Amino acid sequence: MRPNLRLSRKSIIKHIVLVLLCFVYILPLYSLVLAAFRPGRDLLRYGITMQTLIPTGMNFATVKGLYTIREGIYFIWFKNSLLLLVLQASLALFFSSFVAYGLSVYRFKGKKAVTTLVIFLMLVPIQILILPLYKLMITISLMDTFWGVFLPMIVSPFAIFFFKQYIDGIPRDLIDAGRVDGLNEYAIFFRIVVPIMPPAFSAMAIFMSMQSWNNFLWPLIVLRSGTKFTLPIGLNTLLTPYNSAYDLLLIGALAATLPIIIVFIFFQRYFIAGLTSGGVKG
Repeated sequence: MRPNLRLSRKSIIKHIVLVLLCFVYILPLYSLVLAAFRPGRDLLRYGITMQTLIPTGMNFATVKGLYTIREGIYFIWFKNSLLLLVLQASLALFFSSFVAYGLSVYRFKGKKAVTTLVIFLMLVPIQILILPLYKLMITISLMDTFWGVFLPMIVSPFAIFFFKQYIDGIPRDLIDAGRVDGLNEYAIFFRIVVPIMPPAFSAMAIFMSMQSWNNFLWPLIVLRSGTKFTLPIGLNTLLTPYNSAYDLLLIGALAATLPIIIVFIFFQRYFIAGLTSGGVKG
């Protein structure tokens, strides 16, 4: 009975810790939902207290503000962010997995150096690359265009390393069998390797989507026209020294969380499997 009792106590403690962690992660989102349907300055005036966490004084009329602010420009920002998310995430998954396949499967001179360079680039913050990227965008005339926003991001060092670790665990017999059957390297990649990689693609799709959706600094530097702003930039323009539209900011921030939640729900089936498979070489 003692082992069972100890196991029971450990299980109870584990569940208590998990419930507390769940509460910590859900509390900010729950607070945002309540604040979005209340007067905007209430959050700054009262903060987050046990009293403000009670769902009272809700006013769903704040949603109408999204349609009226600057003649509905919020949905233009939303569309811009969604377009960049689809382009950047899909292209980053394609090119990064392609590069990872080459680093994992082929043997060539300098392979270790290239792999080391990829790992090194993972450690370089984007802030260091902003100035050379900015000059490059000016040189090739991509300022104030969506091309200038997503082109520098279509190959991710982190995604390359992650995919390489995953492909390292794929049996080489499958690839060799494809070559024996007369498949070229493109056919091997798309018909043999890619069908094995849904967990890795799902995990990276979530990360790449979050990176694109929350990207603020680089689009802020590249984009100039108000109708080309992304959501983070557009919502930031609602805060001014003269009049800050907190009502619109909060409801807009709440609506901005929906695409990432949908992406996670869509890919969550393979998310954990992709993380564990990419982190451990088979």
